[in-house]
Amino acid sequence: MPDTTETWLSQEAFDRLQAELDNLTGPVRVEIAKRIEEARDEGDLKENGGYHAAKDDQAQIEARILQVTHLLRTAKVGEAPAANGVVEAGTVVKATIAGSKQTFLVGNREIHEAGDDLDVYSESSPIGAAVLGLKIGESATYTAPSGKEIAVEILDVETYRGA
Repeated sequence: MPDTTETWLSQEAFDRLQAELDNLTGPVRVEIAKRIEEARDEGDLKENGGYHAAKDDQAQIEARILQVTHLLRTAKVGEAPAANGVVEAGTVVKATIAGSKQTFLVGNREIHEAGDDLDVYSESSPIGAAVLGLKIGESATYTAPSGKEIAVEILDVETYRGA
């Protein structure tokens, strides 16, 4: 079943991703196809390092194209949601996590702007899923990838303003 979860993106992030997709599906695909063809012309493909490197690059590019296409297709573009004391995608959260105060953005890392040093946790990450919907002063726990239970308390929720 395909994931149809909406992801909030700023207009700037959407435009940046669209430009990246246009570049990947246009000039980059043409260049990689040319590299593969040139490497094929060199002969035996089993021991052709240039051919295998180009094919690996092609696989990475195609994976990124799929990722960006999905993100753009499911994007909700606009201003960051106004903070109302509840954690939601596109908000900046100040929290105590395992006793340490941290500030992070809940959402897709693609909304992260250059020069913005905020950590970003997706809504589907363990911490993102644990804090979504929590109000200031509320607490929850989540299971880290290591299996450890980690406590998190929401101290503040702010509107994301970018870098």
